Parts: sequence; structure tokens; C-alpha cells
Amino acid sequence: MDSIKQGADALFILLGAIMVLAMHAGFAFLELGTVRKKNQVNALVKILVDFAVSTVSYFFVGYAVAYGTGFMVGAETLAAKNGYELVKFFFLLTFAAAIPAIVSGGIAERARFNPQLLATAVLVGLAYPLFEGAVWANKFGFQDWIKSVAGAEFHDFAGSVVVHAVGGWIGLVAVLLLGPRSNRYRKDGAISAHPPSSIPFLALGAWILAVGWFGFNVMSAQTLDKISGLVAVNSLMAMVGGTLVATLMGRNDPGFAYNGPLAGLVAVCAGSDLMHPAGALVAGGIAGAIFVQLFTLTQNRWKIDDVLGVWPLHGLCGAWGGIACGIFGQQSLGGLGGVSFGAQALGTLVGVVWALISGLVVYGLIRLTMGLRMTQEEEFEGADLSIHRIGSTPDREVSW
Repeated sequence: MDSIKQGADALFILLGAIMVLAMHAGFAFLELGTVRKKNQVNALVKILVDFAVSTVSYFFVGYAVAYGTGFMVGAETLAAKNGYELVKFFFLLTFAAAIPAIVSGGIAERARFNPQLLATAVLVGLAYPLFEGAVWANKFGFQDWIKSVAGAEFHDFAGSVVVHAVGGWIGLVAVLLLGPRSNRYRKDGAISAHPPSSIPFLALGAWILAVGWFGFNVMSAQTLDKISGLVAVNSLMAMVGGTLVATLMGRNDPGFAYNGPLAGLVAVCAGSDLMHPAGALVAGGIAGAIFVQLFTLTQNRWKIDDVLGVWPLHGLCGAWGGIACGIFGQQSLGGLGGVSFGAQALGTLVGVVWALISGLVVYGLIRLTMGLRMTQEEEFEGADLSIHRIGSTPDREVSW
């Protein structure tokens, strides 16, 4: 029976890893559909190559930093328990690789390719695993400290803060260091509109992300015996809440309609195993409102050129998710309990501060030494031709 359970657990978490791997196609198509046509190829290539760099960095460095376990042992050892530890690495890698995928959307259309790959290696190999290990493996006595201060440990079941808030706040730093796209905010005070290049691709990306998210959340149980239908339905309800509120507040704008479900899903990750479905619906709805309001403010009033809105979507909705877990996870609101609002607020704050420091150090040093931004001529020509030497529809560019 033990061998059957080991095999079932390995298969369970492997399926989760594959579902979250598929989400990276969602990141790619969401970015492709949002950026201008001259940057579509770059969006596709970035997500793929970032994932490859993330894999190498996390395998050799990041996983050991987070959990104190490396893989430089014999294959016989790695194959134990049906290779469960290896597929667990695969699953957690897909989370780690979400950090550069999130950042990618914010810095789109003007960031250099190779410096971003270097940033990916450092973020996934060191910056992210340090906080991941603190929360999910109690490294540095982090959870003990939170409990001594707030009476409970910091609860983040599937990464509202560990993955999304950290990625979103790192992305904000990168966006601010890069500056806005050329001519985005003109000297006369006018704003150049850059509407999505392809609503169908944007919608496809959002759908892929939404479907894969059920692997992201449900399979965070990591073993088959801990699977919970509550996590699945809470994810569904938060997704629906985010969709409805964002569509209403965004006045039927498809960009808001398709980012709304993602906002709700970001927010429910932390407490998806604790909340009542009605609480998840409300938490997701609030996240949809946060995204619409803050995306509009960042773009139009504060003039922060965050192309895909990764700071409001992941940074702010992720932080809200960490706090919402401490609200809707309470038994008085139908949740399972065992969480503290103070612990959630404190853990979320630490995650945000760590992300800001990490982003400033990594992107600040790269900006000083290598440079982050394409030249004005390269940006005007577009990342597709400047970096990859081919556009998304090369049949139109033939000279014979």
C-alpha cells in the first residue's frame, strides 16, 4: 500500500506541475495580446527562455536555499519514493519561475533581453527562495517569530504573497527603474494610448492561466490524501467574483474583464484552504475592484508605465490575498479558523519589503553595470526586430 500511495502522490504533484507549467503559456499569450505588434515575438521568447533559466537556477541553487536539499546525488537516491522529491521540485519550480514571468509583463516593450535573463537567474536562485524558505520551511525561525508576535503563523497556502505579491512588487521596482515607454507620456501632458494588439490572444492567455490555476491552488496540498474540494470551489468563486466586479467597474472593457478573474485568483491563493466559498467570492470581488482602480491610477494619474498592470494585479491583489486570509479565514466569517489578522498583515508586510529590497538590489545593480533599457532606436523599431530579427508575421516582410 505504501508503494501505491507513493506513486499516487508522485503522479498527483506531477499533474500539478504540468498544469502550472501550462500557465506559463498563459503568461506568454496574455503579454503577447497586450503589447504592440512589434513586440509580440519578444513576449513569447522571454517567457520560454526565462523558464529555462529559472529551471537551471532553481535546480542547482534556489531549491537548496529554500529547503536545504540539493540534487547532486546519485540517480538511485533521486528515484526513491517514485521520484517524489524530484516532481516536488518540478512543481515548486513552476511557482518560482512565475516571478520573472510576472515581472516580464511590467517591463515589456523596452527592456533588454540578456540583462533580464541575468535578473531571472538571481531572483529565482536567491531572492525568491530566501522568502519562500522562510514562509514554507520556517527558515531563519520566521514562522516562530510571527507566531510569537501575532499569536499564529503566517498562512499562505498557495502563494498570494510568496509568489504573487513578491513578483508584483519586484516588478514595480523594475518598471520605475526602466521608466515609461518612449512617448507614452508626452511633454504637453497628453498620454499616448497603446491599446492591446490582440484581444483574442489576451483572452486566450487569461483562460489558460485561469484553468492552470486550479493546479496551482489545489495541488499545493502536495499529497493526494490532503486534496480539498474546498480549495477548488474557493478558487472558482474568487475567479467569478473578480470577473464580475472588474467587468462592471471597467464598463465592459475586455482588458479588465479578462484580468478580473486573474485578480480574484491571485487574492484567493493564500486562504483558499480556509475560506468559505462566499468569503472567497467577496475576496475575489474586492481584488477585481483593486485591479481596475489601481491600474487606472498607475497608468493615467501617477504615470507609471506598467504595461500589463503587474503591480496592481499581482503586487496589490497578492498583498490583499495575504490579508484577506486573516479576515475570511476566521470561523466567525465561515472559515476554518486558525489564522490571525495580525500575523497575516505582518507576514504580508515582510514579503512586500523583501520584494522591494530584492528588486532594488538586482535591477539597480544591473542598471548601473549593464543597462536595462533598449536604445531609443531599438525601442522604436520594436523588440521583435531589434532582438530577435523577425516579426510576428514575417511573410509581410519578404523582399522577393
